[in-house]
Amino acid sequence: MNGIKLSICVPTYNREAYLRNALEHCETYDFDFPYEIVISDNASTDNTKQVVDEFIARGLPIRYFRRPINGGPYKNVASAFHHAVGEYSIYLADDDFLIPDGVKAAVAYLDAHSDVSACHASWYLYDEIADRDLTTFYKVDEDIKFARHDFVEVFRFICERHIFPEIAIYRSSALRSTWVPRDFCFCYFAYLAHVLDQGAVAFLKQPFYRSVAVSKLAPNRSQTGNEEVMVAWDKYRGGLEYFLYIAAKRGKLNTGPESRAIYEEMCRIFTLNRMAVAIRFWAIRKDFIKAYELYTRLALGGMSHHPEVKTLRESFPMLVSMQTLAYQVNATAGIDQLILSGMADPNLISEILRDVGLEPQIEITTDLETHRPARTENTIVFAADMPRRDKFLELGYKPNLIFIESDLTQHILI
Repeated sequence: MNGIKLSICVPTYNREAYLRNALEHCETYDFDFPYEIVISDNASTDNTKQVVDEFIARGLPIRYFRRPINGGPYKNVASAFHHAVGEYSIYLADDDFLIPDGVKAAVAYLDAHSDVSACHASWYLYDEIADRDLTTFYKVDEDIKFARHDFVEVFRFICERHIFPEIAIYRSSALRSTWVPRDFCFCYFAYLAHVLDQGAVAFLKQPFYRSVAVSKLAPNRSQTGNEEVMVAWDKYRGGLEYFLYIAAKRGKLNTGPESRAIYEEMCRIFTLNRMAVAIRFWAIRKDFIKAYELYTRLALGGMSHHPEVKTLRESFPMLVSMQTLAYQVNATAGIDQLILSGMADPNLISEILRDVGLEPQIEITTDLETHRPARTENTIVFAADMPRRDKFLELGYKPNLIFIESDLTQHILI
């Protein structure tokens, strides 16, 4: 045995500043067991190697490996795990940090429970600028261990607590058959099934990971996890169904009609809850068209009054219709003017249109005094009512370039 207790596996690509920041934190870790830092470089073209060499010279126990080509993030994570020689392995994103006390507690738990293949825990979302934890991603009230093949209880735990098993310290021997490609199923549900197929799994109350939500290096950056939650709701369902499939094949799940209906309903509810979160993220992006699309699925599923959407419901008609108008103007070749005719508050409408994406080169004007015959081919009109629409038709504007409110709102059904 090499004596290494823990391998901290750090995949990286073209993020030397983040890697430097992460390694500076690693210098502060005071573990009471031998550990290594395994860095897998996904063919970076920046100064990643020089940063690594600097920290090796400063005494960090780093082993460095470089992939010849960028194979994407999952291959790079697999590379880091495969090179690990510690008894246990943990993934560390190059822009996140470990919590040493939590890591030591989890390692002690694994030492004391030789049947456990992986220890999961929630993680803090961390504001690096304010130097404070914002929240934990999910809640675990007390340490809980599930026996090998206890798929049904783990599944219920996931659904009831809305658990995402992304952060774990794995028994390295379990990783050889765990970390395999899963594209249509959320991989962490699949990996949880894989480790539970090999041994017990624990969920610990004490976090051992900080995910940087607000970075001092890039305060306005978007997070990969946030991007995924905006589109991956069916992938989450796929991961749950994959988990249940493993349970069924191991003889731990009744697949009769009544049992199947129960678990299908649990998958449906979990997926709808993820859609509700996605609605919030799309609204933050000011893409209300996409948010409304998801709302229709959420509402049909019986969750029209979900807490994530209750404040949006009343404003959907205005916001979606204005974004639709902005979309129509931006999409139509040759348009450089938008006329707002008969609007009670054209300044407010103009502000909303810009906010939801109306391109800056489009001139916004009001009512018929702006009529310039030479520009009828290059103008879209938003008219308050049919008489105004008819007036613009008489002036020679194209019929499909004149919108009234019902054109934009008749399909927004709340």
